Amino acid sequence: MADFQVWRGDLDGGALEDFKVEVFEGEVVLDIVHRLQATQAPDLAVRWNCKAGKCGSCSAEINGRPRLLCMTRMSVFERSETITITPLRANPVIRDLVTDVSYNYTKAREIPSFVPPADLGPGEYRMQQEDVGRSQEFRKCIECFLCQDVCHVVRDHEENKQAFAGPRFLMRQAELDMHPLDAAEESGLDRKSSAQEDHGLGYCNITKCCTEVCPEGIKITDNALIPLKERAADRKYDPIVWLGNKIRRRNGA
Repeated sequence: MADFQVWRGDLDGGALEDFKVEVFEGEVVLDIVHRLQATQAPDLAVRWNCKAGKCGSCSAEINGRPRLLCMTRMSVFERSETITITPLRANPVIRDLVTDVSYNYTKAREIPSFVPPADLGPGEYRMQQEDVGRSQEFRKCIECFLCQDVCHVVRDHEENKQAFAGPRFLMRQAELDMHPLDAAEESGLDRKSSAQEDHGLGYCNITKCCTEVCPEGIKITDNALIPLKERAADRKYDPIVWLGNKIRRRNGA
């Protein structure tokens, strides 16, 4: 038997509720939540889908740490430990463990999409494997939004959500900026400046908390955010780039 505390409530308020649940060998936390629904709390709300760590639906906080319920094994906890399950703190609660993650989809729509090269048609794209490998890591993202939840810029400061895209979508910016066939710059879009000026790249202070909670092991900070920050700084402060921008503005005037 294991002791659980599960948060019950909605946007108007709630509290932790105590449960004692039977646990079997090899189970994950989501199994326990399902057993609670079947035996003690049939109205407990929880979001889940694949139970294989690939859909990102069952995100929650277990003992204060953002995790996937389906990928957290009961064997990692001490037998005497009380396990606390709460909803994602950075998102408004709908009910119990289900939160409103629409903020993330709003930010996703704000990221300019891939711009295809004008001189190539479908089926004509060719890239070096080295270039593919650079951004392939980021394509593993399952959009569980654990990185968004743990990022203190939005977790502790609700007012930052308007200006800050969060690590998941800054990683998307970095992925597109690395893409060898992305023709954004030719179309007048500077992804580095856009990340800095429009999506709050400067708010990130590279604490690597997003990397620590990623269930896919993506090195979000080291491989996406830090390189993007470096390229954005080069673009903004490089004296040659600055001079070129001044000349272009003068000629345009």
